[in-house]
Amino acid sequence: MNNIKFDTKVQYLKHSVLKEVIRLAFQDKLSEGINDIPKRIVPGKVPTMRCCVFKERAILAERVRIAMGGTASNENIIEVLDIACDECPVGGYEVTNACRGCIAHRCEQACRRGAITFDENQKARINKDKCVECGMCAKVCPYNAIMNFKRPCERACKAKAISMNEDKVASIDETKCVRCGACVYQCPFGAIVDKSFILNVVDMLRHAKEQDGPKVYAVIAPSIASQFSYAKLGQVIHAIKECGFHDVWEAALGADMVAFNESKELAEKGFLLSSCCPAFVSFVEKNFPKLTDKVSHSLSPMATIAKFIKEKNPGCKVVFIGPCTAKKMETKLDTVSPYVDETITFEELQALFDGLDIDVASLEEETLDTASYFGRIFARCGGLADAVKEGLKEHGVTDFELKAVSCSGLDECRKALLLANCGKSPYNFIEGMACVGGCIGGPGCLTHGDKDLREIDKYGKEAAEKTITGAVQAAHE
Repeated sequence: MNNIKFDTKVQYLKHSVLKEVIRLAFQDKLSEGINDIPKRIVPGKVPTMRCCVFKERAILAERVRIAMGGTASNENIIEVLDIACDECPVGGYEVTNACRGCIAHRCEQACRRGAITFDENQKARINKDKCVECGMCAKVCPYNAIMNFKRPCERACKAKAISMNEDKVASIDETKCVRCGACVYQCPFGAIVDKSFILNVVDMLRHAKEQDGPKVYAVIAPSIASQFSYAKLGQVIHAIKECGFHDVWEAALGADMVAFNESKELAEKGFLLSSCCPAFVSFVEKNFPKLTDKVSHSLSPMATIAKFIKEKNPGCKVVFIGPCTAKKMETKLDTVSPYVDETITFEELQALFDGLDIDVASLEEETLDTASYFGRIFARCGGLADAVKEGLKEHGVTDFELKAVSCSGLDECRKALLLANCGKSPYNFIEGMACVGGCIGGPGCLTHGDKDLREIDKYGKEAAEKTITGAVQAAHE
């Protein structure tokens, strides 16, 4: 079977659940076999992950629920599994054993709240009743003896949407969450998860086999070039068709279309924020509402190519396959739902392959080459800005100078948006990517690594079309 490589065992556990759900769904045995899934995954009496097999199976039962769509009343794509949360120590700033009990007491001088005290050995202590977690004491300590102990999920959430409830379990503030999924990937216990809508896709694929059933098209994100390292991309494309998809399209072609239109929009308006990353757009809407009207009016590459496919094939279904949890949210938007019927991640695609016993590495390669170099490099941070620059060039715009900033992760996005919000931005185009590194850093990827960037650039250079205009024109022929 496939020599699958995941970054963590949490991902493999998630994969095991999804695979079982998919297998039973295709066999039309899900309702009768659903309760047996936890025991199939943890068959023995010796626990391997938690205190006992009973808790392991209880958590797996919750994972099965998420794999089947999660809590319907919770509109967020991201959910916390209370039973799986380890209730990590809340921590905050604490003095470690590295404190030497020096006589400078810079920590005390830096603290404006009087929260620093000293014991009989002159070792610093922090009064949590007075501390406001400003971190000034940690910044001035010459021994780096004061550390900020944050929960992994809280540290990962740059939207500052995660806190602890009264039971010390992670809680998501819906008014701040942008569905980027950083917490999903970073939680060491897998207690924060993204809902799966894979069963909707299974239904589409099953109906497609019926007489007069609607054809189902797959749209693959360009970041797929950095995934499925055990096989060649052409084999992955073949495997997608083996699942029951009628055909496979490049989202990168939609990126070409977006770059073509967005560069023209930028030249006309003079200042623009990118609209490709739904988590970035949500971040703007929730934190910088004054800048909302500066977001490009272009649909995302996913929605753009899906619209194109449906115009060419009325009545068909379109499923987006990518690295992103926020795309699942975007798919539900009124402006996007008419074009994209469902979104799954690369993790879910791997589970689909294995649930159907498809040996990807044994298949013949199939060719898919419709997008340009510039459309394909959208997968990495900076790729969109490069494509917009090329778009301006191909439009023949000579009286507008592009001053772009590419933001890798929400921390960088926040800095650029703060300047723009007060009218002091030195840039006229802000490319916002919620995930560090861009889409190749998405939480739905199988793996994350330095090689991913090189793979995307290599994939881009392999494109037959060398210009954006060429790719767009060829698509309309």
